[in-house]
Amino acid sequence: MAEFLEDSSKTLESTTVYLWRNAKVVKGGRRFSLSALVVVGDRNGSVGIGYGKAAGAPAAIEKAQKNARKSLTKVVLKDGTIPHEVTGKFCASKIKLIPAAPGTGVKAGASVRAVLEMAGVKDCMTKSLGSANQKNLVKATMLSLLQLQSKDTIAKLRGVDLGITEVEEKIEAGMRYLPQTSSTEKAKAPVNKVGQKNAKGGGGRGRGGRGRGRGGDEAQAADQQQQGGGEEAPKTEAPATDAPAAQAKPAEGETKSAE
Repeated sequence: MAEFLEDSSKTLESTTVYLWRNAKVVKGGRRFSLSALVVVGDRNGSVGIGYGKAAGAPAAIEKAQKNARKSLTKVVLKDGTIPHEVTGKFCASKIKLIPAAPGTGVKAGASVRAVLEMAGVKDCMTKSLGSANQKNLVKATMLSLLQLQSKDTIAKLRGVDLGITEVEEKIEAGMRYLPQTSSTEKAKAPVNKVGQKNAKGGGGRGRGGRGRGRGGDEAQAADQQQQGGGEEAPKTEAPATDAPAAQAKPAEGETKSAE
């Protein structure tokens, strides 16, 4: 994750690519030390790499940041991407950078991505060949960025007018499909009302609507009252029914005499 450097005159950011732990065997045992690889840049065309070694991680990162600030170099960019394809090689690592249209993003691994993002590249595709060593990949990426030249510089060297390049056509085509930001009010999302009508007559707080809350009849009456403009719905009373009189059971003696 990138961090801001406060003690610098520019607004620089720093990101740690990798940390290595080294062990040196001495007479009394082993002595451990840490080494850090750091990339520093302003995300606007300036980028540098640094390497530091110390007994602890914070000291190693601080040394690497000082070393990276000394090696800051300016890189040629074109609307968030690179002006042309370029290939860089360092030792057994080889990296190829390909310009991309706006909205593509940086398609690269962690080591190459750190250098490109600190340099200010927003849209680029990459292809790594050979060794995947972090140090070699970072240095190969830096060598490839240093080879970039602007359209005007190449036109002066050749003495001809280059016209519209392939990269400019990609950028123009990509800008058409980017979402345009407008100041109008955002459209409201639709509200899901499925099942709300059936949920009103359920009635209770218990499971499946069988709790002690108001029942279906009371809920319907309340709904009718709201729809009718506040008028109370007439209450339906159940008709009174005369319960049949309970017949007394004959005593045991009476049944015997009757027999």
